[in-house]
Amino acid sequence: MLLQLLFVLVAIIVGARLGGIGLGVMGGVGLAILTFVFGLQPTAPPIDVMLMIVAVISAASCMQAAGGLDYMVKLAERLLRRNPSQVTILSPLVTYLFTFVAGTGHVAYSVLPVIAEVATETKIRPERPLGIAVIASQQAITASPISAATVALLGLLTGFDITLFDILKITIPATLIGVLVGAFLSKKVGKELLEDPEYLRRLEAGMIDTKHVELNDVKNMFHARISVIIFIAATLLIVLFGSIPVMRPVFNGTALDMPAIIEILMLCAAAVILLISRTDGIKATQGSVFPAGMQAVIAIFGIAWMGDTFINGNITELTGSIEGIVRQMPWLFGLALFVMSILLYSQAATVRAIVPLGIALGISPMMLIALFPAVNGYFFIPNYPTVVAAINFDRTGTTGIGKWILNHSFMMPGMVATIVSIVVGLLLVQVF
Repeated sequence: MLLQLLFVLVAIIVGARLGGIGLGVMGGVGLAILTFVFGLQPTAPPIDVMLMIVAVISAASCMQAAGGLDYMVKLAERLLRRNPSQVTILSPLVTYLFTFVAGTGHVAYSVLPVIAEVATETKIRPERPLGIAVIASQQAITASPISAATVALLGLLTGFDITLFDILKITIPATLIGVLVGAFLSKKVGKELLEDPEYLRRLEAGMIDTKHVELNDVKNMFHARISVIIFIAATLLIVLFGSIPVMRPVFNGTALDMPAIIEILMLCAAAVILLISRTDGIKATQGSVFPAGMQAVIAIFGIAWMGDTFINGNITELTGSIEGIVRQMPWLFGLALFVMSILLYSQAATVRAIVPLGIALGISPMMLIALFPAVNGYFFIPNYPTVVAAINFDRTGTTGIGKWILNHSFMMPGMVATIVSIVVGLLLVQVF
């Protein structure tokens, strides 16, 4: 078992270094070794989760192609420029909302340069709003009803009579509180901008570009607005169907399951957006949302399939060796989720790879929901795309990676937001 685990971890580490679809295809290599070398029977690939993500990404990509994301960015820019002194508090709320609506943290790219510029113009250290804004875009993934991670968790917990509302009533307030606590603490990070030696050095050397950031204008405001409305309407319908089971159609005495409902509604939303906005379907595949979503699908395909096969083939040894410890200290499972998310660089892949083990160990579904924000650990090593983008957008040099690598601008807000979210989630579980 330990030798098999070694090959699994090597596949994950190599895949993470390859980037892009590397994680998923290396999961296929690990699966081949488990199957052909160690003789483990492959489990069924996570088809439903993959198809749900494909449907959501299709709708989000069509909304982006119709100008919906550009419209949302324009609204965010207007809000931030009207309240520049509150940029450290408002910025994470903006990126949180973007991710919550779209289901992917990659939508934060478009608003990061606005945050950096507003902070610089107001002489607020850009590291403060940028750091927590990136973290908020990740935390919201575990609160979004249509994110790949939430969809994966819902799929695993449906056997426990857990609805989508059961997850959201814990994760939304928990992550929001975690982000707000991180934002308030971020207001005290580092020296004031006018006292920062790196900023003063760049200013003196003429390295600070004073050129105003100009966002692309929305070409067709009606199409942009209607695409956002359609997407949000489909999301609300998913929440309603997921929260009120009696609304679902019944066939042969069994209610239609949530994976099918999510797939139907999101594909319909994508089609309606394309038809009303008269957008070319090819254009939907050329934005930033579509390739990021497809990378997540391939990662889940390879890594989750490999992880399921490893756990299923060694379930007796795994449960026998750690069941007692986890039952006494279930928070340790949260630590396992956090560490694996650092390695996997994907909340959804972490959920599909690790949560089945938690279920096998007898951890209660509500405890697993409370620990759900622990999958947001990939800020820990500062090489995730949104982290790198935030560093590059800060012209003042205050946002960056420290000499010891781990003492970077995202560590404090990331740890605070994650820990507070889990603690609040555990308290809410007791309440509900």
